[in-house]
Amino acid sequence: MDKLYSIVFSEDFKKKIEKIFVTLSIASFIIHLLLIFLKHIDVLNFSDDNLLTNPIAAIYTPFSFILVYEVFLVVYYLPRSISQYIRKQYEIITLIIVRRIFKDIANLEISTDWFNQKYDLQLTYDLISTLVLFFIIYLYTYYNTRNKSLNIKKHKIENLDVFVKRKKTIALLLLPVLMFLAFSSLFRWVYIELINVNQVFFSIQDINELFFNEFFTVLIMADVLLLLISLYKTDKFHEIFRNSGFIISTILIRLSFTTDGLMNNILIVSSVVYGFLMLLLHIQFDKISVKYPKEVALEEKESEKII
Repeated sequence: MDKLYSIVFSEDFKKKIEKIFVTLSIASFIIHLLLIFLKHIDVLNFSDDNLLTNPIAAIYTPFSFILVYEVFLVVYYLPRSISQYIRKQYEIITLIIVRRIFKDIANLEISTDWFNQKYDLQLTYDLISTLVLFFIIYLYTYYNTRNKSLNIKKHKIENLDVFVKRKKTIALLLLPVLMFLAFSSLFRWVYIELINVNQVFFSIQDINELFFNEFFTVLIMADVLLLLISLYKTDKFHEIFRNSGFIISTILIRLSFTTDGLMNNILIVSSVVYGFLMLLLHIQFDKISVKYPKEVALEEKESEKII
């Protein structure tokens, strides 16, 4: 198991996957632009979908491949750190909104009646949401990194090796499941497009229904497993409560796919804010029992004086 993990989740393998998806992103962007050009000169007769009429909307396609790569990174970081694993989930949902912005721009209608236009309003919600999410993810990363640099414990955590091995096992099991979901979603998308010739691209109104609904459902199951196996490492209340809070945060993200408009943005922002507050409270709770390096050094000096 360790040998397989070292191959699949090595830094070299990660770089190879990254190169593949960067190449796919560039190629898909060029193909999308080419299809828009062919439609413009009436060589091909596609639907009137704005994703095939506005060149700005072509950015939507490469972003889809970038998101799939981010899905791989979620699994990649899972055994390394639960907090990083959760942060990658927040980054994915933020990138989904960024991708949607490019789609909204394709449907943008500049008029004095801005707040009565559906796509104009959605663009406003998405722009505000991305700023808030980016700021919260920054705070999440800052406090998490700062806590790890300060929280240097003298004693070894019991059963840590067992916990890490369990996380590696979950990651190895999760990767083929997500690959299956990705390929099955691609097959369903192609099948739907082939039987709907008049709608060549994006016939499904919410493209997230193809993959990310199932993806976050699987992540909820993975989060529950992580909570259960964390009991091998510790039974501290604040750690169990933090992991439980992360599950709730993932569930809120999953629920956001069942809504649209303002409620969709509210659920997404609420999930990330909830996860950040849970991390912050966990850090403050942990400080009660964790001694800082300076305090430890001071105690050692005092003990030496006594001797």
